[in-house]
Amino acid sequence: MADEGREATPTSVRLQEGFRIGGKRMYTLETRESTIRIPAEYIRRGRRLEDHIDELAHDAFECRFDEDENFTLLTFDHEAVGRGKIIHGDGAIYQNVRFKALVFSMDNNEVVDGAVSEVSEYGAFVRIGPMEALLHKSQILDEPIQVNLGVKRIEGSQSGRNLEEGSFVRSRIVSKSINHNDPRSSKIGLNCKMDGLGSFDWVGGDE
Repeated sequence: MADEGREATPTSVRLQEGFRIGGKRMYTLETRESTIRIPAEYIRRGRRLEDHIDELAHDAFECRFDEDENFTLLTFDHEAVGRGKIIHGDGAIYQNVRFKALVFSMDNNEVVDGAVSEVSEYGAFVRIGPMEALLHKSQILDEPIQVNLGVKRIEGSQSGRNLEEGSFVRSRIVSKSINHNDPRSSKIGLNCKMDGLGSFDWVGGDE
Protein backbone atom coordinates (compact mmCIF):
# COMPACT_ATOMS: atom_id res chain seq x y z
CA MET A 1 0.00 0.00 0.00
CA ALA A 2 1.45 3.37 -0.96
CA ASP A 3 2.06 5.86 1.82
CA GLU A 4 -0.34 8.56 0.69
CA GLY A 5 -0.32 10.35 4.03
CA ARG A 6 3.33 11.47 3.86
CA GLU A 7 4.77 13.58 1.09
CA ALA A 8 8.39 13.20 2.22
CA THR A 9 10.20 10.58 0.15
CA PRO A 10 13.92 10.30 -0.63
CA THR A 11 13.38 12.49 -3.69
CA SER A 12 12.01 15.34 -1.59
CA VAL A 13 13.81 15.04 1.74
CA ARG A 14 16.71 17.44 2.24
CA LEU A 15 19.42 15.25 3.78
CA GLN A 16 22.16 16.38 6.14
CA GLU A 17 25.66 16.00 4.68
CA GLY A 18 27.30 12.72 5.57
CA PHE A 19 29.94 11.09 3.41
CA ARG A 20 32.58 8.42 3.61
CA ILE A 21 35.89 9.50 2.17
CA GLY A 22 36.03 8.52 -1.46
CA GLY A 23 32.62 10.06 -2.14
CA LYS A 24 30.51 7.01 -1.24
CA ARG A 25 27.25 8.14 0.26
CA MET A 26 26.29 6.92 3.69
CA TYR A 27 22.60 6.81 2.70
CA THR A 28 21.04 3.86 0.89
CA LEU A 29 17.51 3.15 -0.30
CA GLU A 30 16.58 -0.45 0.47
CA THR A 31 13.60 -2.75 0.07
CA ARG A 32 12.93 -4.54 3.35
CA GLU A 33 10.44 -6.99 4.81
CA SER A 34 9.48 -7.31 8.45
CA THR A 35 6.52 -7.82 10.79
CA ILE A 36 4.32 -5.29 12.53
CA ARG A 37 1.89 -5.90 15.38
CA ILE A 38 -1.61 -4.56 14.81
CA PRO A 39 -3.43 -4.37 18.18
CA ALA A 40 -6.98 -5.61 18.39
CA GLU A 41 -8.29 -2.11 19.12
CA TYR A 42 -7.02 -0.96 15.70
CA ILE A 43 -9.41 -3.28 13.94
CA ARG A 44 -12.56 -1.24 13.40
CA ARG A 45 -15.63 -2.12 11.36
CA GLY A 46 -15.55 -0.35 8.03
CA ARG A 47 -11.75 0.06 7.91
CA ARG A 48 -9.40 -2.15 5.98
CA LEU A 49 -6.33 -3.76 7.52
CA GLU A 50 -4.15 -1.78 5.10
CA ASP A 51 -5.44 1.46 6.58
CA HIS A 52 -3.36 0.81 9.71
CA ILE A 53 -0.15 -0.39 8.11
CA ASP A 54 1.42 2.98 7.30
CA GLU A 55 0.98 4.43 10.78
CA LEU A 56 2.19 1.32 12.58
CA ALA A 57 5.11 0.76 10.22
CA HIS A 58 6.35 4.33 10.75
CA ASP A 59 6.24 3.81 14.51
CA ALA A 60 7.88 0.39 14.34
CA PHE A 61 10.78 1.09 11.98
CA GLU A 62 11.60 4.78 11.69
CA CYS A 63 14.33 6.50 13.75
CA ARG A 64 15.62 3.16 14.98
CA PHE A 65 18.77 1.10 14.66
CA ASP A 66 18.48 -2.35 13.12
CA GLU A 67 20.45 -5.43 14.20
CA ASP A 68 23.38 -4.31 12.01
CA GLU A 69 23.41 -0.90 13.71
CA ASN A 70 22.16 0.89 10.60
CA PHE A 71 19.75 3.76 11.26
CA THR A 72 16.40 3.91 9.43
CA LEU A 73 15.38 7.50 8.77
CA LEU A 74 12.05 6.94 7.04
CA THR A 75 9.93 4.27 5.39
CA PHE A 76 7.31 4.40 2.66
CA ASP A 77 5.44 2.27 0.10
CA HIS A 78 4.32 -0.16 2.79
CA GLU A 79 2.62 -3.27 1.41
CA ALA A 80 1.06 -6.19 3.24
CA VAL A 81 2.60 -9.56 2.36
CA GLY A 82 0.27 -12.53 2.74
CA ARG A 83 -2.29 -12.92 5.49
CA GLY A 84 -1.69 -11.76 9.04
CA LYS A 85 -1.51 -14.20 11.94
CA ILE A 86 -3.31 -13.99 15.26
CA ILE A 87 -1.41 -15.27 18.28
CA HIS A 88 -3.59 -17.14 20.78
CA GLY A 89 -4.06 -15.12 23.95
CA ASP A 90 -2.81 -11.92 22.33
CA GLY A 91 -5.62 -10.87 20.02
CA ALA A 92 -3.36 -8.72 17.86
CA ILE A 93 -2.63 -9.40 14.19
CA TYR A 94 1.00 -9.98 13.22
CA GLN A 95 1.35 -8.85 9.63
CA ASN A 96 4.37 -9.18 7.34
CA VAL A 97 5.01 -5.98 5.38
CA ARG A 98 7.34 -5.06 2.54
CA PHE A 99 8.50 -1.45 2.29
CA LYS A 100 11.15 0.99 1.08
CA ALA A 101 13.56 2.31 3.73
CA LEU A 102 16.05 5.19 3.65
CA VAL A 103 18.96 3.93 5.74
CA PHE A 104 22.03 5.67 7.17
CA SER A 105 25.11 3.65 8.07
CA MET A 106 28.65 4.19 9.34
CA ASP A 107 31.24 1.79 10.68
CA ASN A 108 34.10 1.84 13.15
CA ASN A 109 37.40 3.13 11.70
CA GLU A 110 35.68 4.89 8.81
CA VAL A 111 36.84 8.39 7.92
CA VAL A 112 33.85 10.72 7.64
CA ASP A 113 33.07 14.37 7.08
CA GLY A 114 30.77 16.37 9.33
CA ALA A 115 30.14 19.79 10.85
CA VAL A 116 30.64 20.97 14.42
CA SER A 117 27.19 21.50 15.92
CA GLU A 118 28.24 22.41 19.47
CA VAL A 119 31.38 23.23 21.46
CA SER A 120 31.34 22.07 25.08
CA GLU A 121 33.79 21.58 27.92
CA TYR A 122 34.23 17.99 26.70
CA GLY A 123 35.13 18.90 23.12
CA ALA A 124 33.15 19.28 19.91
CA PHE A 125 29.91 17.56 18.98
CA VAL A 126 29.94 16.81 15.27
CA ARG A 127 26.87 16.30 13.12
CA ILE A 128 27.32 13.36 10.74
CA GLY A 129 24.13 12.85 8.78
CA PRO A 130 21.31 12.33 11.32
CA MET A 131 23.80 11.39 14.08
CA GLU A 132 25.80 13.48 16.55
CA ALA A 133 29.23 12.22 17.58
CA LEU A 134 31.69 13.49 20.18
CA LEU A 135 35.15 14.64 19.16
CA HIS A 136 36.68 14.70 22.64
CA LYS A 137 39.12 17.51 23.34
CA SER A 138 41.87 14.94 23.94
CA GLN A 139 41.35 13.54 20.42
CA ILE A 140 41.76 16.75 18.42
CA LEU A 141 45.42 17.82 18.41
CA ASP A 142 48.79 16.54 19.63
CA GLU A 143 49.27 19.62 21.76
CA PRO A 144 47.57 21.31 24.72
CA ILE A 145 44.27 22.88 23.73
CA GLN A 146 42.04 25.53 25.22
CA VAL A 147 38.26 25.42 25.21
CA ASN A 148 36.74 28.89 25.13
CA LEU A 149 33.03 28.47 25.78
CA GLY A 150 32.49 32.22 25.55
CA VAL A 151 33.22 32.26 21.82
CA LYS A 152 32.46 28.54 21.29
CA ARG A 153 35.98 27.72 20.10
CA ILE A 154 38.58 25.00 20.69
CA GLU A 155 42.13 26.14 19.92
CA GLY A 156 45.58 24.60 19.99
CA SER A 157 47.90 26.52 22.31
CA GLN A 158 50.89 26.11 19.97
CA SER A 159 49.62 25.92 16.41
CA GLY A 160 46.58 28.17 16.78
CA ARG A 161 44.50 25.63 14.88
CA ASN A 162 40.90 25.86 15.97
CA LEU A 163 37.43 24.42 15.71
CA GLU A 164 34.24 26.35 16.26
CA GLU A 165 30.55 25.84 15.70
CA GLY A 166 29.96 25.43 11.98
CA SER A 167 33.49 24.20 11.22
CA PHE A 168 33.66 21.34 8.76
CA VAL A 169 35.82 18.54 10.08
CA ARG A 170 37.19 15.25 8.79
CA SER A 171 37.57 12.56 11.46
CA ARG A 172 37.73 8.85 12.08
CA ILE A 173 35.07 6.88 13.97
CA VAL A 174 36.89 5.19 16.84
CA SER A 175 34.00 3.96 19.00
CA LYS A 176 30.29 3.18 18.73
CA SER A 177 27.92 2.32 21.56
CA ILE A 178 24.47 1.89 20.05
CA ASN A 179 21.39 1.81 22.27
CA HIS A 180 18.63 0.08 20.33
CA ASN A 181 16.00 0.90 22.97
CA ASP A 182 16.88 4.60 23.14
CA PRO A 183 18.68 5.61 19.92
CA ARG A 184 19.16 9.20 21.13
CA SER A 185 21.40 7.99 23.95
CA SER A 186 23.76 6.16 21.58
CA LYS A 187 27.39 7.32 21.78
CA ILE A 188 29.79 7.71 18.86
CA GLY A 189 33.41 8.74 19.41
CA LEU A 190 35.70 10.47 16.90
CA ASN A 191 39.42 11.18 16.48
CA CYS A 192 41.12 13.69 14.18
CA LYS A 193 44.73 13.59 15.40
CA MET A 194 45.97 11.48 12.49
CA ASP A 195 47.52 12.89 9.31
CA GLY A 196 44.93 14.16 6.85
CA LEU A 197 42.26 14.65 9.50
CA GLY A 198 40.94 17.75 11.22
CA SER A 199 39.25 20.96 10.17
CA PHE A 200 38.93 21.46 6.42
CA ASP A 201 40.96 24.63 6.97
CA TRP A 202 43.87 22.41 8.08
CA VAL A 203 43.65 19.56 5.62
CA GLY A 204 42.60 21.46 2.51
CA GLY A 205 38.99 20.28 2.33
CA ASP A 206 38.38 17.79 -0.44
CA GLU A 207 41.97 17.44 -1.64
